[in-house]
Amino acid sequence: MTGERRIGVLGMGTHLPPTVRTNAEVALGAGVTAEWIIERTGVLKRHVAADDEAASDLAAHAVRAAADAAGVDVADIGLLVCGTSTPDELGPSTACRIQTAVGARAAVALDVSAACSGWLFAAKVAHDWLRGSPEIRYAAVVGVEAYSKFLDPTDRGTAVLFADGAAAAILGPVPGGQGFTHFGLGSDGALADRVLIPAGGSRSPASASTLGDRAHCIRMDGRTIGRFITDTFPRLITDALGRSGLSIEDIDCFVAHQPNPVLLRRMGADLGIPADRLVVVGDEVGNIGAASAPYALARAVSAHPLRPGDRVLVAVFGAGMTWGSALLTWSGAPAVTSVATDRPSESDRPSESEGAPQ
Repeated sequence: MTGERRIGVLGMGTHLPPTVRTNAEVALGAGVTAEWIIERTGVLKRHVAADDEAASDLAAHAVRAAADAAGVDVADIGLLVCGTSTPDELGPSTACRIQTAVGARAAVALDVSAACSGWLFAAKVAHDWLRGSPEIRYAAVVGVEAYSKFLDPTDRGTAVLFADGAAAAILGPVPGGQGFTHFGLGSDGALADRVLIPAGGSRSPASASTLGDRAHCIRMDGRTIGRFITDTFPRLITDALGRSGLSIEDIDCFVAHQPNPVLLRRMGADLGIPADRLVVVGDEVGNIGAASAPYALARAVSAHPLRPGDRVLVAVFGAGMTWGSALLTWSGAPAVTSVATDRPSESDRPSESEGAPQ
């Protein structure tokens, strides 16, 4: 029966743009020190898209890598769902841009906007779609952010954390006992103004005033967001374990959104999660929003390493406010990383006066 179709991960792919922005560079603009950034956040570096790169460009690399890992022709992808809060444009959907870039002509393409929770929300959409539409065999689910386009370099609360990147999964039928179960998603719109990009939408269209106020940059109430995270993450873990009838000891790998490596490690320790079972990647990539959790999942495939039958608990939270969790019994899917060769950091690039090409 259609309702018994199990859906899981067949392949993972990631992509980071080549330019690296160091803590020293970020600290200079934000009025802090590199040591302050490490002490407060644990972030060591972040990747930054080029001026001519948009979210869809990063996502297309990740989708291709995931399809390669799964051994799936992109022409056979019937659904493409993109989770992002930094779309190429307000319309059309960034998923349509990705669809064209990768050649997934047969896919239904749509975006899901749930900020840093976006990939898991998108995975839930794809999971249910595939279970109810047996004629569609494969779905691509990608999380991507190009946060660098929306940062105020003088705002230390955001400039030190947010970065760019993409991660994708190909979902499809898996044997019984594998795949996703026990999804739990939620939101609280009363906190929607605590982290947002204020201008550029229909409430506050672009104008000379919004540009002058830097209202097209991310603004975040750090204290409120910190309290939200420290309240939400333990509840997500506890509720997910309760729904599945499992304990922390039964989970082989915990994959979470990566808001701040220092905070994530502390919360994991407080919950009694063994350090070697909690995947932390924010130190090497920063907060890449909707791409954070799938990037961490892809890294767990090789670094953990995940084995067929391993239980993975995925927990996410983000602006909106939004949150979600799911249990994933691993299928043995491989991961392919698409990391471009590092370009020089921005401070290392020659200026025009130093003989840069005209």
